[in-house]
Amino acid sequence: MKLFGKKDPNQSPQNAPQLVSAQAKAVAQGTVSVRDIIAPPAIEVDFDFIKIGETYFKTLFVIGYPRYVGANWLSPLINFNHTLEISMFHYPVDAQAVLQDMKRKIGEMEATISTDIQRGKVIDPSLEVTLDDARNFQQDLAKGAEKFFQFGLYVTIPAESKEELVNITKQVESLLGSILVISKHATLQQEDGFKTTLPYGHDKLLVTRNMDTTSLATTFPFTSSSLTSNEGIMYGINRHNGSLIIFDRFSLENANTVVFAKSGGGKSYMTKLEALRYLMFGTEVIIIDPEEEYKNLCTAIGGEYISFDFNSETKINPFDLSGVYEEGENELNLKILSLHGLFRVIMGQLSATEDAILDRALVLAYKNKGITADPQTQTLQPPLMEDLYKALIGMEEPQAKTLAERIEKFVKGSLVGIFDQYSNLDIHNTFTVFSIKNLEAELRPIAMYIILDFIWTRVKRDLKKRILIVDEAWYMMQYPDSATFMYSIAKRARKYYLGLTTITQDVEDFLGTEYGKAIVTNSSIQILLKQSAAAIDKLAEVFYLSDGEKHLLLAANVGEGLFFAGSSHVAMLVVGSPEEHQLVTSNPKEVLEMQNTATAQNQDANTSNVPLSSASQEII
Repeated sequence: MKLFGKKDPNQSPQNAPQLVSAQAKAVAQGTVSVRDIIAPPAIEVDFDFIKIGETYFKTLFVIGYPRYVGANWLSPLINFNHTLEISMFHYPVDAQAVLQDMKRKIGEMEATISTDIQRGKVIDPSLEVTLDDARNFQQDLAKGAEKFFQFGLYVTIPAESKEELVNITKQVESLLGSILVISKHATLQQEDGFKTTLPYGHDKLLVTRNMDTTSLATTFPFTSSSLTSNEGIMYGINRHNGSLIIFDRFSLENANTVVFAKSGGGKSYMTKLEALRYLMFGTEVIIIDPEEEYKNLCTAIGGEYISFDFNSETKINPFDLSGVYEEGENELNLKILSLHGLFRVIMGQLSATEDAILDRALVLAYKNKGITADPQTQTLQPPLMEDLYKALIGMEEPQAKTLAERIEKFVKGSLVGIFDQYSNLDIHNTFTVFSIKNLEAELRPIAMYIILDFIWTRVKRDLKKRILIVDEAWYMMQYPDSATFMYSIAKRARKYYLGLTTITQDVEDFLGTEYGKAIVTNSSIQILLKQSAAAIDKLAEVFYLSDGEKHLLLAANVGEGLFFAGSSHVAMLVVGSPEEHQLVTSNPKEVLEMQNTATAQNQDANTSNVPLSSASQEII
């Protein structure tokens, strides 16, 4: 049996391998190796820098650190606006040896303090602080709560010239000084310093500082949260690390979202992007639009835009029943409770007597139509507001007449025809927008209540993945009953595969009520964009914002803010593609430019279709 690589002494000359000729050896020796290819043309080592090729390098080592450090305290250095090579070395130290050394040093400090006391000297405050820190660390080390390390930090600065190297070095030293870090030049050790910052893990300088586990953990530059998953839509870009914020709101305990931003902060832009992107995944989107901001988007994608006003042919009957029977629930009683809230919004505050009379009148209005608590009867035609008016008029109590007078304007007066007709629409389109822009301000809360109730009725009938967007939700927070209704939807939305999005610029009105805070609590996603100084303190109280986060929201540009999802939150920049931007932008200047461009194109198209004149035809 022969071993590979061993010469067989019995091998015959005929079978022996041919010797390599001297000429072939010479050729092989002259061949350029990989090392020759990647090596620089020259290396110059000076006492305070090295030059490799045409690039200059200088290495700094850190000898002093701040007393207290927080998470990401090295961020200014890591995010410095110039290429830097940063190396960190961590050396574990045996705990027993450290404990023995700590015991000796604590004893020395105690003896020093005791001697000073006996001699009547003033105790050095820094010595007392150091002793206290040493005792605390000794306890943590003995318990195993902390471990002991030696930490080395080195920075190599590249530059194209000596002048640039000097300038960048001064900037880096100034930056390090601003975070209370003391650095030194690796004088006469620049070659070793350069090798130390190369990515092969050899510390040739060995300039270290003692650190415990907690302090050492703060040196790691991985402090930016990431909200990137394999499912969902893109909400924006993480401002800390440039990663994409991809998230599925339906993956959390509920799919509700709240959006807060000052006027012009980009809340509608972000919401329209979200709606458009979810639409592409088959999610039905329903929007209540008080300011006609979603009309262009709705028209462009073939959605259904419903204008809710006096002249509109679209009608919604607030007395409609869902026709859905659920075990343990009385659909008629739930509807009557909802109508109680609506009429308190319409009529204002009611006394206990008036509330009881209204309740009897509502039951009577349904009874006159043959509708009772029996689910079999709840498919019959529901009553109208006129039927409630007649029921109140027919009662003997004087309070009933007063209640009838409060709703008379909706039945016979100036507001007739808007809230007292049978419903003549249904939601079939995957993108539906209800506009209430043409209604007076005092009617908007009523209209939003009725539309929300209508949508909720349809949602209960057909289980489907939906998003309901309520823009300018502060209208609903003006009245306790409408606020209660909003909260009830937010609380029950998950049961029907619905994600409620509430948007507002009036933070005080929304968060000034307990129901507003409850809606925030029942929303797994919270988005805070650019804020005003008047609202930031209220938001900071509700969302437990740090001073840095408050400053971020105050100084943010349009479309910048914070994205909260469950227990994680990141700084976000909302971005859209050029095609998406054209569909969702609300910037008046851009909208006007697009309208003018479209008008000009239509005029050109019409001109091209005009037949030539007889004179022109003759010339041709």
